Amino acid sequence: MKYGYVVENLAGEDKRRIYGEHLTSIQVFERYILPEIKDKLYSYLWADLFCGEGNLILPILNLIPPEKREIFFLKHIILFDIQEEMVEKAVKNACDYGIPEDIARQRIMIRDTIKDYPTFILNGEFPVFHITNPPYLYKGYIAKQKSNKRLLEYFSGDFEPYQDLYQLAMMNDLKHGIKNMIYIIPSNFLFGSAISNKIREDFLKFYTIKRAYIFERKIFEHTGTNVCICFFERKPEPKKESITFEGIKINSEVKRKIYVLEPKNHFRAGNDFDEFVSKYKSNKPLKFSFYLTMDEVEKNKGTNAVSVIDVSVFDGKEYERKTLYVNDKLYERIKSNILFVRTLDTGRQEGRAGLYVVKDVYGVDGILVSKEKYRTHPIQLFFSPSIPVDVQLLLKDYFNMVLEYFRALTDSEFMTTYKYSDSEYTRKYLGLSQVKAIIETFPYERDKLKALAEIVKNKNAEELISFIKDIHSKGKLLL
Repeated sequence: MKYGYVVENLAGEDKRRIYGEHLTSIQVFERYILPEIKDKLYSYLWADLFCGEGNLILPILNLIPPEKREIFFLKHIILFDIQEEMVEKAVKNACDYGIPEDIARQRIMIRDTIKDYPTFILNGEFPVFHITNPPYLYKGYIAKQKSNKRLLEYFSGDFEPYQDLYQLAMMNDLKHGIKNMIYIIPSNFLFGSAISNKIREDFLKFYTIKRAYIFERKIFEHTGTNVCICFFERKPEPKKESITFEGIKINSEVKRKIYVLEPKNHFRAGNDFDEFVSKYKSNKPLKFSFYLTMDEVEKNKGTNAVSVIDVSVFDGKEYERKTLYVNDKLYERIKSNILFVRTLDTGRQEGRAGLYVVKDVYGVDGILVSKEKYRTHPIQLFFSPSIPVDVQLLLKDYFNMVLEYFRALTDSEFMTTYKYSDSEYTRKYLGLSQVKAIIETFPYERDKLKALAEIVKNKNAEELISFIKDIHSKGKLLL
């Protein structure tokens, strides 16, 4: 079953969501891709297996003399797309470059290339160079949308461990031995954790990254997904080794940075944070859990009133407020745990990801999730055994200082980019595993807390990091 099976009568926005379609502008190709390939146009078969309107390949024809375009097109270009509508647009665009329609239709075809890879292109006169903007639809999103659920059929067999359609496209190219590729894909390929660890470990065993353009501003009309353009080259032989490449980050300004992807960190970019939290984890870290659930409330009914917001009920402006009646045990548990984590930046400086006091932000005692748990909701923390309120407040400030220190150091690259917006900064998502990792570096020792509190009070992040490293180096993280 083709992944476009349900789109016949859908409007444009719905079609884009079904297909994971984000059409590539000619300007993006001409500015970032063409300069890298213009000197080797006659050396490859230029293919796009998810071609859309053909904007990642057809502009090559501008560099070919008009009288030579037809033969070049026949020998050096081949395009595929699952949608007949897109193929027709690509054919028309090819004709606009001077290619006769009958010739265009020979080399621009309808095909579901995820399910039915066109292996015949591997047997031609020239090696394949695949340039593409593949579909991206996250498996978790597919599962939640009734109209998309049959797309889960793609994630079976060898593809079962992967998390997004673009990852299936990449693994298909790996399987068929493609040596050179340029992919426009979500930036979570480089910076994501759970969603991307598997694809990076499998794919980067076979490929190196020669260069990457990382966009933190909008380049597609219809998506808020942040993307990168990755230039991949197949290694002479499979090997798990460090990968070093230049990344050009493009936002309101252009920044160049050398990235080193290490196998021990699942080849994840921005690993300064990961190294810190793994190396300086306390010997006896604080233990805690996330979420106050309705199941817990139902099991602990009583007569004590506590006020909560229910993050499962949102009217577009605020969460619904409720009064729960619980027994002494749960009452004390809710009232004594004052912190929640905001995993998602709001876009305002005062609403960045971090730890906050429930009462200060929402004016209630607790945060309830009455339905499904979502990681982007505000989430209350519950420590076990409990810790004093003054220590929780110190932990809050400590956590936020550490987080902001590494956001500044890495340009927030250890976090997942959320969406384009007109906010004051690029919005990011902080994973719950990262929340846990920071908290587990907190040195909960009475003889350390006074010195720690003084450093936090002075808001000296450099001194704070040095303090943690010094404690660890002396081996004194004992309760």
